[in-house]
Amino acid sequence: MIVTLGISQTLAWASSYYLPAVLADPIASRLGLPRASVFAAFSISLLIAAFAGPRLGRAIDRSGGRGVLAASNIVFAVGLVGLSAANGQISLFVAWAILGIGMALGLYDAGFATLTALYGPAARGPITGITLFAGFASTVSWPLSAFLIDQFGWRETCLVWAALNLIVGLPLNLLLLPTVRQPAHAQKPHAVSIGWKPRREMVLLAFVFAAGWFVTGAMAAHLPRLLERAGATPFEAVAAAALVGPAQVAARLVEFSILRRVHPLVSARIAAALHPIGVGIFAITGVAGSAVFVILYGAGNGLLTIARGTVPLALFGPHGYGERTGLLGAPARAAQAFAPLLFGLLLDAIGVSALFISAGLCLAALAALLCLRSKPTT
Repeated sequence: MIVTLGISQTLAWASSYYLPAVLADPIASRLGLPRASVFAAFSISLLIAAFAGPRLGRAIDRSGGRGVLAASNIVFAVGLVGLSAANGQISLFVAWAILGIGMALGLYDAGFATLTALYGPAARGPITGITLFAGFASTVSWPLSAFLIDQFGWRETCLVWAALNLIVGLPLNLLLLPTVRQPAHAQKPHAVSIGWKPRREMVLLAFVFAAGWFVTGAMAAHLPRLLERAGATPFEAVAAAALVGPAQVAARLVEFSILRRVHPLVSARIAAALHPIGVGIFAITGVAGSAVFVILYGAGNGLLTIARGTVPLALFGPHGYGERTGLLGAPARAAQAFAPLLFGLLLDAIGVSALFISAGLCLAALAALLCLRSKPTT
């Protein structure tokens, strides 16, 4: 199950979330649009995924995730074909809107909910397992997309990713995932929605994930530029930024082998603390500490990704898990959507000192996590 979902999740991330980093420039150049238009369309897709998350989570709670994940591959393929045919701003935005629906259907929230429907309270290990696979999504997406663009062009690259969703992703999700007709912890078909209950814990967790995903979106868009602003050469900046992926996977291996013996809140608190520690070291050492800063940020982000799936399970149990993670994910996706623009403005206004804002957000998230009890709440 971990291998099946791990591969399908890697493909889902590689063929959607990570595409703009490589496709933005050729798309903007070919369509005669500013690069910002491509990222604006991408931001809208994240907002669509945020709004669709809770309803899809409830569907997975009732009947498992096989149908939802299989549908994601079809929607991804349709969106990618539409993107390959885009000839202007409107068609570009429509294609990314479809991909936003696909991201709601097929990324981590749906995968985590699927595992919880299958394994209930024992889903922590499988959740960590699929993040180990999908941690390499950017490692797969960026080089492969760059190669395909050089060989064939960006439109053909979109078609290749669409074909992979239909040839690889769809059979994996449709044929290898079991059908969960009614998990023991599922809601009854006409049960009242759980919503934001218990309110205090849900609001605190929503803030934690929104703060964390704002930092993730900001670093994903601006990390090399930020390091250059601090005095690194372009080569040094790119080399240091490349450490994010290995740091994420290394931290997830630590979670899988060591931290799984402790409550997920412990992992989440460590995750929230690592970025501020890295910022402090970077502030003291400057460019000489850039690699340490990047490694600590990457490790924190890797742990926080797992915490997004495991902390709600530990605090609230498996009942209504899909709906809860959808609700908790909505503010996080919205924060992630606006992070590149807002952090870019901060970077232009106050330079590298913008890192103190991101560190402050993580410290606030740590404070919120310290207010949560480890005893499950229903």
